[in-house]
Amino acid sequence: MSRRLAREIAFKTLFQYDIGKNEVEPTISQLIEENGLEGAGVEFSRQLVLGTLKNLDAIDQALAGYLQKWELGRLAAVDRNVLRLAAFEILYREDIPAAVTINEALELSKAFHSEEAAKFLNGVLDKLARHQEGKEVE
Repeated sequence: MSRRLAREIAFKTLFQYDIGKNEVEPTISQLIEENGLEGAGVEFSRQLVLGTLKNLDAIDQALAGYLQKWELGRLAAVDRNVLRLAAFEILYREDIPAAVTINEALELSKAFHSEEAAKFLNGVLDKLARHQEGKEVE
């Protein structure tokens, strides 16, 4: 199973939902089919999308605390949705190490936005993960 591909599909679904107000089910189904995702990857991708959307208010609130001088709604849509997806994993998926989640988020950011954006996201997600793990956050 390619979790990276499953995350990419989840990200694209969240992005299209956020920007175009596309319906989730037809969007994710089309992306799964187009990318040839199968088996456990399909389930993982759906869990990410549905879990993120189910907990969107709590995720956005958690992220807002780490966006120093930024508002989530003013971020580039790519950054906003990469952050949301990664925050869902950090906050709600104890089976996935935060370091793995952050690395995957940075790869998505580099692929769909920029190296500079990835550095910004790294800072935000690192603080969120350290807080979640009960470590001091500056």
